[in-house]
Amino acid sequence: MAIQGIDFANLSLMDALDLAILIEDEAQERYQDFAAQMEQHHTPEAAKFFTYMVENEAKHGRELLARRTQLFGDTPRQVKAAMIFDVEAPDFDEARAFMSAREAMAAALASEVKAHAFFESALPSIKDPDVRALFEELRIEEIEHQELVQLELAKLGKDNGVDGSAYEDEPAAQ
Repeated sequence: MAIQGIDFANLSLMDALDLAILIEDEAQERYQDFAAQMEQHHTPEAAKFFTYMVENEAKHGRELLARRTQLFGDTPRQVKAAMIFDVEAPDFDEARAFMSAREAMAAALASEVKAHAFFESALPSIKDPDVRALFEELRIEEIEHQELVQLELAKLGKDNGVDGSAYEDEPAAQ
């Protein structure tokens, strides 16, 4: 997880909303990539779950954007996508061939935990009360997102103990 060029002590509410929107956008894009990879590797259960996460991230992003637009109209963004990396998005190496739905959910759960940790760690630096309230709200939402993923995991029942990586081919010389 990396943030560059953002001074949390002096973060405005508009910039905080833009940051939150970009975090959701990045996670949504990563889940889209993962869903496409899972389709390519013929693991539809994992693809279905990653698509579910795309929808969740998109919904949250739209809600944040509506708030931002209501408060600040079309004022240009100061916070740019290049300023963030992997705040909530799952790590690139989380997706792999023959990934199970359980493994997909574990990757998503780790991402929600990571996002919670980000907002938790930023809170002590934030001085603006509106920004603090937003980050507190987002921190709590990440806990709710963790609970959603855990509910999906619980629906799967017991783990069958099969490791999908056992079916992956070893790299071949070219």
